[in-house]
Amino acid sequence: MHRVTTFFHVRQLFEPASTARFLSAFLLLLLAQSLPAHASEPPVCTGKNLLSELERSDPQALADLRKQASETPNGKGIFWKIERAGAEPSHLLGTMHVSDPRVVEMPEEAWLPFEDADTVALELESLEPMDIGRALFAYPELTMFTDGTSVKTLLNPQEVSRLEAMLKARGIPLFAVARMKPWMLLMHISVSACEKKRAAAGMAPLDQELIREAHDHGKTVVGLETAVEQIESMNAVDSAPLLRGILQQMEAGDKLNDMFATMTDMYINGDIGMFIPLSYRVLGTTAAKDPSYVGFMKHVVNDRNIRMAERAAPLLEKGNAFIAVGALHLLGEQGLVELFRKQGYTVTRLH
Repeated sequence: MHRVTTFFHVRQLFEPASTARFLSAFLLLLLAQSLPAHASEPPVCTGKNLLSELERSDPQALADLRKQASETPNGKGIFWKIERAGAEPSHLLGTMHVSDPRVVEMPEEAWLPFEDADTVALELESLEPMDIGRALFAYPELTMFTDGTSVKTLLNPQEVSRLEAMLKARGIPLFAVARMKPWMLLMHISVSACEKKRAAAGMAPLDQELIREAHDHGKTVVGLETAVEQIESMNAVDSAPLLRGILQQMEAGDKLNDMFATMTDMYINGDIGMFIPLSYRVLGTTAAKDPSYVGFMKHVVNDRNIRMAERAAPLLEKGNAFIAVGALHLLGEQGLVELFRKQGYTVTRLH
């Protein structure tokens, strides 16, 4: 897999007049990293389970995390049945956007409803890298600052120095991302090194496998939103707090591998209500102390939940639909489970 540094040697791409060319080339590089490559064996990912470690070192902290998770509506379970008189039942699967074989297998209870479904609905109709890339290329103003804003205007000098050091350790010069919207950087660093290796080995995440499997069986595949709508939602989060959160995440270093491993274990066990409490535990803070949390939840989660629930309504009315979206969209009073209940459906956990 190519290192990011090989691309950034082309300095002219970062001149002020070359924003569009920079964006195109940078995204092509990222997309190339996810294209299949031959590998003798799939990579084995490492990382320790932080909950097991907490159980030994700080049982009270673990009890506090579990209490927070238990207070989150629908924080337990990833597969649900949606029913109402007059329509065939539909089903809702919370996914995790990773290619871990244990995740891609799906719960056993989900396979028959998926195979029998007439329509498969996901967040996006296509997750193929080039399709996402085309959407990004069409709206450079959503991915790059065009008004003079940059990392140096969003952060104080000390924070800029810290970010520069973190980027340098990853082979990325600061000038290369100085005018990039923070959500772009977040998307890049949020993918674990192991997940990138799996992608290079040709392994696809669960969502993408579901799309391909549905097409192979002649099912109707629909998206509950467009790629541009997703980008607009991420772009709506206030840049400065988000960038500081990214810096904090980068400085967590090796802890992130453990967090990814732990969250995968939690997902498999259906403990999705623990996702947010654990993430903030790893970062050494809480959601209440994170200035970007409210904006992120509003724009990237809750507003999108409303949109997806509205667009899923005709599918549920028709019946026999299989809906698969990120598990975070199932949680809470404004999650899809509750929104479907407000539409008059009985939603029952199956796994």
